[in-house]
Amino acid sequence: MAAVALTLAGCDDAPTATESKAGPVDWPAIESPVRTDLATEQKVADLLAQMSVEEKVGQIMQVEIQHISPEEVKVYHIGSVLNGGGSLPNRNKHATPQEWLAMADAFYDASMDISDGGQAIPIIWGSDAVHGHNNVIGATLFPHNIGLGAANNPELLRQIGAVTALEMRVTGIDWTFAPTLAVAQDDRWGRTYESYSESPEIVEAYGRAMVEGVQGIPGTSEFLDVDHVVSTAKHFVADGGTEGGDDQGDAKISEQELLDIHAAGYKGALAAGVQSAMASFSSWNGQKLHGSKYLLTDVLKGRMGFEGFIVGDWNGHGQVPGCTNASCPIAINAGLDMFMAIEEWRDLYKNTLAQVNSGEISMARLDDAVSRILRVKIRAGLFEKGRPSDRGAAGQDGIIGQPAHRAVARQAVRESLVLLKNNGGLLPLNPSATVLVAGDGADNIGKQSGGWTITWQGTGNENSDFPGATSIFAGIRDALEQAGGRAVLSKDGSYSEKPDVAVVVFGEDPYAEGQGDIDTVEFEPGSKKSLALLEKLKSEGIPVVSVFLSGRPLWVNPELNASDAFVAAWLPGSEGQGVADVLIADADGNPRHDFKGRLSFSWPANPLQGRLNPQDEGYAPLFPFGHGLTYAGASSDLGVLPEDVPGVAASGGGDLDLFAGRPLSPWRLFVANDQSSQVISGYYAQIPGGGMTAELVDKDIQADAVKVNWLSDGDGYFFMGDAPAMDVSDQAVAGAALRFDLRVDSFDGEGASLSVRCGEACSRSLDIDVFLKASNGKGWTTVSVPLACLSNDEADFEALLEPFRFSVTGKASMTFANIGLVKSGENSGWCDPGASPVAN
Repeated sequence: MAAVALTLAGCDDAPTATESKAGPVDWPAIESPVRTDLATEQKVADLLAQMSVEEKVGQIMQVEIQHISPEEVKVYHIGSVLNGGGSLPNRNKHATPQEWLAMADAFYDASMDISDGGQAIPIIWGSDAVHGHNNVIGATLFPHNIGLGAANNPELLRQIGAVTALEMRVTGIDWTFAPTLAVAQDDRWGRTYESYSESPEIVEAYGRAMVEGVQGIPGTSEFLDVDHVVSTAKHFVADGGTEGGDDQGDAKISEQELLDIHAAGYKGALAAGVQSAMASFSSWNGQKLHGSKYLLTDVLKGRMGFEGFIVGDWNGHGQVPGCTNASCPIAINAGLDMFMAIEEWRDLYKNTLAQVNSGEISMARLDDAVSRILRVKIRAGLFEKGRPSDRGAAGQDGIIGQPAHRAVARQAVRESLVLLKNNGGLLPLNPSATVLVAGDGADNIGKQSGGWTITWQGTGNENSDFPGATSIFAGIRDALEQAGGRAVLSKDGSYSEKPDVAVVVFGEDPYAEGQGDIDTVEFEPGSKKSLALLEKLKSEGIPVVSVFLSGRPLWVNPELNASDAFVAAWLPGSEGQGVADVLIADADGNPRHDFKGRLSFSWPANPLQGRLNPQDEGYAPLFPFGHGLTYAGASSDLGVLPEDVPGVAASGGGDLDLFAGRPLSPWRLFVANDQSSQVISGYYAQIPGGGMTAELVDKDIQADAVKVNWLSDGDGYFFMGDAPAMDVSDQAVAGAALRFDLRVDSFDGEGASLSVRCGEACSRSLDIDVFLKASNGKGWTTVSVPLACLSNDEADFEALLEPFRFSVTGKASMTFANIGLVKSGENSGWCDPGASPVAN
């Protein structure tokens, strides 16, 4: 009868018949090492008794820093703020620790202001410090979780957690949204690199170790002291088990599988005393986790004994059926304790207050949520530690990115590397050799660091944005020069003097969350630009070492065949020397460090093996879970691998995405006027003088659209460019179109046009002001403009320079999403392909 009792406890939120087939599910009771303290509980009770309903509702609100002022924190009694990925103080990418601290102090002071007769309750600031304090220039950046999983070293994880916490403390932040405890089961998921492993055992051990590193060990003086911060177990639960690896999708699995695989990390985190958990965007058998009373309250808080508080994800409550971003009593009643709210937080506050006053949300449920938040704030010492700038290492120079921290990261890089091929014992390399270092990842710290790096998607960064960091090329160069060798950097693999060996660094460009979802696990389907470089060098008789940067295992049989040695380097972060430490021998030709990394994810044998786990039926990987060669082990050459397998993309392209939540490489987005331009990276961009701004906003999911504001009476431009001429002739066939989603928020311009630039004298300019005026205030629409209206000659699409440019004279505000070239697009009536648009 145990299963029946558990099911009834969830009421309307009970598991469906699909889950109940698994039989009784015995969720474990986890005893937290954080003991209940009577003094803390009395302080919680005293505060609660003195708080107004308005103050209580304010405590369960967490607001993004770009959308709230310190004065509003005071007025609404807000309990928490966060900075989303790439959201920075004063919208300044290069904000100093002092700027972070100044903002933290301002929010804190507002929360402690009792001039209105309210209670002084310190605010808590949360941040996605997911591989180091990755929002801050100069921070130590560790390998992403997938690489750390390959290292399989829990003690190293504790050190990484402690370093991250200390660097966060320098900027005054109290709380990290880490670790991610997903057990990714389908590598097509765009967050696979945030998962330590497909193995629940590794994730459970790492969950405990990372939480202990971030928070300190309960029962000791270090627990949540001035050198540690509050940790978050996320995303509860089964975000790594969605069907097809669909981000924010549906995990259609039994309750037993939910427990055995996807709850593993939470067992470890709860055993370490984690103080917060984050609800998942995803669903379990059709029900959104933000609205699941069964899982949030009955399982996590009830059976598993979690006594911290549950925070939502970015407007995740708004995805619950029956809810909006501005109203969701269902989520609070289900067990969510704190909303993560963005633009519509004021309406959410007002509606939640009304729902409490009407009884739709009971006072008991509100008091429970607030009590949990207060309890964590008290345990974290926020009532006693004073202003953020007065706490421990706050504002101190020499801590962020210090050598000792970078040494930990460098060790993590060394231990995360997995050797998949070493034919003829090519590695380690002779330190006196001349080594050509090639590929677009060779001297690109942003690419080797991946998503969640300064900006949310990890795009728009330059090496100069990483003071103190080392590219993979720089690490190899330094190692060789110390032993009399020489490294030559050549991105395209050209050279004047034939090298002894080539190291080619290539792989996935940065991405985050759903923008990284893919259809198959084939690397570079269709284009194979990296393969061409490998084959060029191979054909010239140069031994080739491939260093592959990726956020997941990918089908790379052709690249493996074109390489003499192949290293899965994952996304190593800021310390490129760690790669050289293992690749370059000492003066005697002996390895300085052996390969320790072992695959924490199975490696696919064909492009359709997105889901590839040892427990799956028909498990047949190219390299199994746990595989990895070493210098010390028995050597054997890898034979030629099949390349003609089902699922390989045919040459030529289909539709071409240009902006799908982020600009697709190699393109970048810009706002500009006739004097200057500014790349759109992170959440916000503004050209000097303020004549134009752009910011990422939500359409269907987080930050999947860009809102562009023309603020002056002059000319302003929103365009995509800054890439070598690209051949898109496969897309530019008869009937092809530029397609995009558009919302005209306001249009007072005197004129507007749309154009492309695709070679000398090829471009046309299409007048569009009449269409923009007609769409003003009408909401979202999908626009399809035939390419025949935008170019004099389709053949010139062999050299596309600007896929689009929106030019406006005067003031306007427009929001764009899902921009791409499609082979067949229905004409939206913006032009007559048979007519002659106005020529440039």
